[in-house]
Parts: sequence; structure tokens; C-alpha cells
Amino acid sequence: MCGIVGYIGKANAASVLIGGLKRLEYRGYDSAGLALLDGDNVRVSKAAGKVANLSERARTDWTPELFQNAATGIAHTRWATHGPPTEVNAHPHLDETGGIALVHNGIIENYRALRSRLETKGHHFLSETDTEVLAHLIGDCNKGDLFQAVCDALHQVEGTFGIAVISAKEPGKIITARRGSPIVIGVGNSEAIIASDASAILAHTQRVIYLDDNDIAIVTADAVDIRDLNNVPVTREIAELGLDSAAAEKGGFEHFMLKEIHEQPESLANAIRGRLDLQLGSSVLAGMGTSQRELADLSRVVMVGCGTSLHAAMVGEYAFEDLADIHAEVQQAAEFRYRNPILGNRDFVIAISQSGETADTLAAVREAKQKGAFVMSLVNVVGSTIARETGRGVYLHAGPEISVASTKAFTSQVSVLLMMALKLGRGRRFSRDEGLKLAREIESIPELVRRVIEKNDTIAEIAARYVDNEHAFFIGRGPMFPVALEGALKLKEISYIHAEGYHAAELKHGPIALLQKGTPVIAVACEGPAKDKTLGNIEECRARGARILGIVTEGDHDAEEVMDDFIAIPRAHPLVATIPATVALQLFSYHVAHLRGCEIDQPRNLAKSVTVE
Repeated sequence: MCGIVGYIGKANAASVLIGGLKRLEYRGYDSAGLALLDGDNVRVSKAAGKVANLSERARTDWTPELFQNAATGIAHTRWATHGPPTEVNAHPHLDETGGIALVHNGIIENYRALRSRLETKGHHFLSETDTEVLAHLIGDCNKGDLFQAVCDALHQVEGTFGIAVISAKEPGKIITARRGSPIVIGVGNSEAIIASDASAILAHTQRVIYLDDNDIAIVTADAVDIRDLNNVPVTREIAELGLDSAAAEKGGFEHFMLKEIHEQPESLANAIRGRLDLQLGSSVLAGMGTSQRELADLSRVVMVGCGTSLHAAMVGEYAFEDLADIHAEVQQAAEFRYRNPILGNRDFVIAISQSGETADTLAAVREAKQKGAFVMSLVNVVGSTIARETGRGVYLHAGPEISVASTKAFTSQVSVLLMMALKLGRGRRFSRDEGLKLAREIESIPELVRRVIEKNDTIAEIAARYVDNEHAFFIGRGPMFPVALEGALKLKEISYIHAEGYHAAELKHGPIALLQKGTPVIAVACEGPAKDKTLGNIEECRARGARILGIVTEGDHDAEEVMDDFIAIPRAHPLVATIPATVALQLFSYHVAHLRGCEIDQPRNLAKSVTVE
């Protein structure tokens, strides 16, 4: 959610910090602030709204000399939790003396008890936030050693945190720590950058250190000293990001979302490349960390995820059961650990998360490991917490995804799940010829998507007919049902149209009561075993005056005839077709939102990475 940036070194800290915050804008936020060290003082500037507002405000609040010469500082973009998005609630927050500044991601669950205790000691609070309580607590613990004060304070904290702390009395260092909220440290030449997301570091260095939970680091311009909260030294390796900073730019597109939709032929090729075995009709996924014998002995696949990743898992459920003849189920990650799931050593748990930092999915990983299941991850971000904690998994290689609404990560997730199902299927029931046929279909996915993207202008024309609607229904059957759910999610996320996804058979069990003349029903009716049933459901909607937009298979004239509008996608295996069908709905949602004048890349109230439960 929120974004943290810290800098210490030889450059203009204010410019580095503001630039870093701009690279974190995609994560979602509603206020921003930064603090610089100025001799014996900490100078803070805050603003509600965008980082651009903060940049203007800081130039007003501070002298040009401070803005240009300060070499140490911390900054933050806040997504409101405790208290509304006002300047006073924005980070950084100061301790009682005003000499210590803190930025914080996460939630301090026992902040009320801590605040009450501090108030009895004479502390006065200005904001409604849990973060200001932590700043005061650090100040209260400070006896002249900032590092030890942070350790002592964090021992009293219940909840999650990713923090960066500076003190006017110890200007040569930044203290940073994490528990449940990511922190990465970029190591440069006589400088260091601290961030909650590597995208803020890309422009400065490719060398990074990922902190683990309960790590606390003393960061100077020339060294990173990492310890645990008991002051015991720990070793964390320096890793290479391997990312191109240009990949986080719009590249001539009006929005990141449109750029990322158009990148999908390439991102899917990257996800698939080198992972298909066209000799054996199988796939090669070494990151799964299991032998063929172990795979053959599995009794169940359990997939956990949230939001878009949950929808990808639902497609995977069909793939594992249809292709590998293995029981598969999908569970919402936030519910997983609280329902005391029944797991054993023959269960294979797949944690799906674009960012690899989703708090609920991370909690599910820990619960599954505790119960002895095989656990692996399917994530996009190398070095992310879920990837490191599972120890086995498959990276998507989709590249940076900046738009809050996920596009290329979803399609890459589905393509990898198809390859995983193929691998399990070849070890259990699939013949070589069947496997080879499906492998070649998976290999064709980038081209199928490219052909859908070529219809962009046509889809934009169709979208114009649906701009004025305030409600929409998406329906599908079989593996197209999660595609309908994902299509509805995209439309509501970025256009603010109330959209619901349903299994097509469920319409007559209640929702059909809401249909009236002109109500849009977007039907995913591609070729597959349940297509004729879906067409019957469409006729029920038409009889009640609904306007039907169909996602159909090219050349399927029977389906076209019952649609008011249709987008035709290339013919493919029903599981493979879920990907081009989804891309068609991504483009439709994008153009509806664009025509409505919505903020597409950063929809209101949403964040890219949900790092609190």
C-alpha cells in the first residue's frame, strides 16, 4: 500500500526522495510527506493529495539551500487507515522532542494502549495515527542510541511495520526495520536508498538487500549493518535487481494500464519461454522444487490468493482437475488461516500473488508450512517476501506492473498454472500426444493475445456504447466463469461502474430480477462444453431487454446472432482461450473508463500491493 523512501549519501536528498515517491505512486496513496536533516533540526513538509503537491509545498516550506543541499532524509506516501487523509495525519511523524522523524507502513495493533501510557507520561499527540504513537515511543526509549531506542520500542509493538527513522542527533545514519511489510535497501557508491518497493531504487542502483521479518538495519552512506531485534548480527546477501528502469515508464502510451495490456504478447512469451518440453509433451518448471515421483503422489492442490490472483487460481482449478485428474480447490487467502484448514504432507499449496507481499497470502503460506504441506509461490517480483519464505516457486517474468489494475500479471499467472497442470497431468494421466497438443496451444498464447490487441480500435468503438451505464453483469460457465469475475473486477476498479460477475446459471437464481431494458450483460461465450448452455442464459437476458455484449470464438456465427455486440477471439483450447478472452475484457474496461474520464492507473481507494490484513 503505502510507500517508503529513505536516502543517505552525497546527492540532493530532496530530489531523490521526491523522485522515489513518484515511482511509488502506482501503489495507491492519498497524502505524502518528507523530512530532511538540517544541522541540529529535522525539517518536515507534508501535503494532502499527489506527490506533485508535496513537491510544491516543500519548496515553499524550505529555503532553496536546504532543498538543494540536504543529504539525508525520509519520505512517504500514505494510504489512510487511522484517520482521514489530511496533512496532520500524513507521514513523517515526529517524537515529542521534534528531533526524531519516522515513516511507517503497516498497522500497530496495540497503539491505543501505547498512546494512553505515553499520555500519562506527558506526551501530546497531534494526529489520529498509530504511526505517531510509534514515533513518540521511540523518542521515549531514546537514551542517546537511536538504534537501541528503535529496538526497545519495537519489542513493545504488536502488529506489522516497515519503518525508516532519522534523528537530528545522529545525522550519519538511517535506522530501518521490518515485520510483515517489505523493506529493500539499495546499495550505491557512497550512498544508500531505502524503499518499500524496488521501483523507487531502479534509477540509482541494481544492487539491493532485502530485509527479512524482524531485521533492523543501521544504514549509512558506506555500509549496511543488519541485526535482529535482540541486537544479534545477521547476514543478508546483496542481490541484483535485473530490472530496466525504462520498463517503469509509459513508453508513449497515455496510461500504464494500456501499455501493460499491449505488453502482454511479450510478457506471456517471457513466462512461457524455455518452460515447454516439446519432446515429452510436458513442461519444465524447476522452481517447483518437486520430483515427478512427489508430484505423482500428491492428493490435492490448494491455491490461495486475493482479488485478481484469486481469479487466476479459479482458472487453475479447472486446469488441474481437467488435465491432471487431481482434486483442486481455491481458497481466499484472508480466510485460509482463520478457518483452520485441513492439510497434510500430500497436499500441494500454491500461493499466488503479483507483488509477493500480499499480507493475507503471506499468512496463508505460513499456516500451510506449519501444517506440513508442500508450499510454493507464483509471484512476479523477484526477492519478494512470499518468494523467499516458500523457498520454491515459479516467477512470472512479466516485468514491472505499475497500474493498480492488474493485467499482464493475471495472464502470466494463468499461463504458468496451465504449464503446471500440464506437468502434473503428464505424470498422472496425460499421454505424450495429448501433452504435446496442449503444449503447442500454450506456446501459441502470445500470438493469440497479439491478435486480440489488434482489435483495440474496434473494442474502443464498442465500449463507447456502454459508457453511460451505471450497472453491468458479467456471466460465464466453466473456466470462463472466473474470466467473467475478472472482467467485472476490472470494470468496477477503473470505471467505477457497479459490475458483478456471476456463473451464467446463477442469473435465474436471483440477479435476473435486476435486469431491465438496456442493462448490459457481458457474456463470455467462447467455444467449450458449456457454450450452448450459456447461449440459453443469454436468451433469458435478451427476453428481459438486456443489451448483450459477447466474447465469442471467431467464426461462431450462432453465438454472434444472439449478441447486440461481440468481440471475437481466436479459436483455442477452452482453458487456453481464457487468456485472450480476458485481454478483450481488459481493453473493453480500459476504453469505458477512459471515455468516462476516470483516473485509470490509480483508482480511488485502491492500492497496488495490500500489505496489511
